[in-house]
Amino acid sequence: MASKTTATQQKFAHYELDEAYDELFENPSEPRSHYKTLYKRLLELPAEELSRRQRAADISFLHQGITFTVYSDDSGTERIFPYDLLPRIITSTEWDVIERGLKQRITALNLFLQDIYHEGKIFKDKIVPADLIYSSKHYRLEMRDFTVPHGIYISIAGTDLIRMTDGHFVVLEDNLRVPSGVSYMLANRQVMKQVFPGQFNNYGVRPIMHYGQALLATLRSLAPAHVADPAIVLLTPGVFNSAYFEHAFLARQMGIPLVEGRDLLAHNDIIYMRTTAGLKQVDVVYRRIDDDFIDPLAFRSDSVLGVPGLFKAYQAGNVALANAIGTGVADDKAVYAYVPAIIRYYLSEEAILENVPTYLLSDEKQRKHVLENLPKLVVKAVGESGGYGMLIGPHSTAEERDKFRDLILAEPRNYIAQPTISLSRAPCFIAGQIEARHVDLRPFILYGDELTIVPGGLTRVALRRGSLVVNSSQGGGSKDTWVLYE
Repeated sequence: MASKTTATQQKFAHYELDEAYDELFENPSEPRSHYKTLYKRLLELPAEELSRRQRAADISFLHQGITFTVYSDDSGTERIFPYDLLPRIITSTEWDVIERGLKQRITALNLFLQDIYHEGKIFKDKIVPADLIYSSKHYRLEMRDFTVPHGIYISIAGTDLIRMTDGHFVVLEDNLRVPSGVSYMLANRQVMKQVFPGQFNNYGVRPIMHYGQALLATLRSLAPAHVADPAIVLLTPGVFNSAYFEHAFLARQMGIPLVEGRDLLAHNDIIYMRTTAGLKQVDVVYRRIDDDFIDPLAFRSDSVLGVPGLFKAYQAGNVALANAIGTGVADDKAVYAYVPAIIRYYLSEEAILENVPTYLLSDEKQRKHVLENLPKLVVKAVGESGGYGMLIGPHSTAEERDKFRDLILAEPRNYIAQPTISLSRAPCFIAGQIEARHVDLRPFILYGDELTIVPGGLTRVALRRGSLVVNSSQGGGSKDTWVLYE
């Protein structure tokens, strides 16, 4: 790209193309057809104007208090969420494949959870090893033979997608416990409409701002059958949780109370909320607390975040939880390797969205291969998220590889490995220049009376040059995702 010489095109002077799929450019001199209008506009706008709009976006995020928490940073944990000015554009044809693939995936995973907590047919037919499931730290023996409301275990999911070098999307991982990030998707769209109103309005972008009402409808559909007008709450661990901004944001969007464990109590297997007018029965809890901490009487007795007696009320059918207890076993990264087989088993279909090739380190042969090739592979702890518990081989030191070698040998079931994949790259506005940065995509799926996926998702960006880690806790940011009508 360095051959461009005009003043406006100098903004692209540091835009590098390599083997990774580039979202903007089809080749060094030709933008993709759906990006041409945006590319032309970026050439017309002075860098100073782009910088002004980026500052306006940053100020909007600051005033809204759009933050996240980095627990590992001693210099200060609360950060304004980094936002990139330039949208990521997805065509209608691409979105159709994504939408069908995600609906297929969540349908199969719900059937899988129903099966493993009841008859276990998939074990008897030797599709998935029983010991893989029973050894998962997210498998809940307490959920055996318990029928969840409406048979729906996963009501809210956020599935991470990446593009391969040929441009097709694959699933990197499933997030089925308490998936986060949707508030940033919505905030990005709000800010984009403010800083690029003309471009946004002329591009034919599908709307996403109805997500809050779609989520509310999903939660209402989970209520016990006899309840006509369910009382719904969002249960948060509190202000020190990394996603607290999102909890408050979504509660406001839905017009429901945001509560902590101390605001609820169980009596006669019914959950009540303390209000200034007295106790009010609660029918549905959208919980943003992990299984371990949700009820000290059923799980971790030292938890002060949950509600004593909540699980017993849940078992009695007097309250619904989204997501169901025990869903985490289906997003265990070792179970992820079996999802294509799970789809084939329950739906008699091939997976529309493929998996990334995955090595299971509990297998001796696969483990030997991984240990011999650590500098080339990505190793992940099966139960971690947020970019923690991960080794990126090509960017690792010998000391880090030795550490992971010891961890793998000590607990092979706790790790998987995958090839290092060069995530696709999208244009970002970095210090007055437009440069390519690696991105992924997290669409959000709602499963209630119907399956709903708002068109788009959270595009996360690895803002550090050359980095493949998009998590905000590891230096990543995000940008608005435009899914086009045509």
